[in-house]
Amino acid sequence: MYLFKRSTDLKKHLDLVRKSNKSIGFVPTMGALHNGHLSLIQSARKKNDVVVCSIFVNPTQFNDPKDFEKYPITIEEDIKKLNDASTDILFLPSVEEMYPEGLESDVQYDFGNLETILEGKFRPGHFQGVGRIVHKLLDIVQPDKLFMGQKDLQQCLIIRRLLTITTSSVALMICPTEREKDGLAMSSRNARLSPAARKKAVAIFQALETLKSNFGKGLHFLEGAHEAFEDLQKKGFEPEYVEILTLDDNTLHHIDQPPGNSPVIAAVAAWLDGVRLIDNMVLQGNL
Repeated sequence: MYLFKRSTDLKKHLDLVRKSNKSIGFVPTMGALHNGHLSLIQSARKKNDVVVCSIFVNPTQFNDPKDFEKYPITIEEDIKKLNDASTDILFLPSVEEMYPEGLESDVQYDFGNLETILEGKFRPGHFQGVGRIVHKLLDIVQPDKLFMGQKDLQQCLIIRRLLTITTSSVALMICPTEREKDGLAMSSRNARLSPAARKKAVAIFQALETLKSNFGKGLHFLEGAHEAFEDLQKKGFEPEYVEILTLDDNTLHHIDQPPGNSPVIAAVAAWLDGVRLIDNMVLQGNL
């Protein structure tokens, strides 16, 4: 596996790859890698000749500085995992490399209502930071395909919008959420849970499963979302939202009438043991 820390060096290498008519798959990460990340690497391997992974904990997408400081850093373990997964290239830049102009920026992307609901509502400025760093990474890597996980569905939709805004030809591949045996969505943040909280965390997945089983029984499934919110509270969570939304034209909408044939998604965000957990599940249709 090649490891690059400077974008100019990576670009030179990838120029040679493209001259050989080899396709490039890209998996951007913030490290603390788990099997969910590695499944993205595997998906990229199946669909491309060369797989590039980046590890960069992006400071501009953390609206809470304490959350940024607590984000787990496991570089040595990550490199071993990527090697074992037959990753071709790792891009491991510094903050100075990615933000030579400084962290402040006047650039604003028009993400529409995606920036004002769910994660956008509770993490102001988060998606502008996500858009800014992914835009930079795509300019450097110039992949054919970009691989992201469904667990961060709203982020996937933001990046899909970013690709439209920047008139990019990159194809976004949204891959299914990888889960632990008990159903908990794999996340780098899970490592911060205490053993007791880890056992309790599966309640988020169970709430989504209940919403899915009750879906289609009339609009009372919206009451189910409210009940799931209260149930998580009773179990010791501090939920921020339990929402059921439709997906139309790459935009999420709150349901106020029967959804017809549009895709329907249930989404949850909740704090447990000082750790913020998110998950989602498709109740109807395809992404």
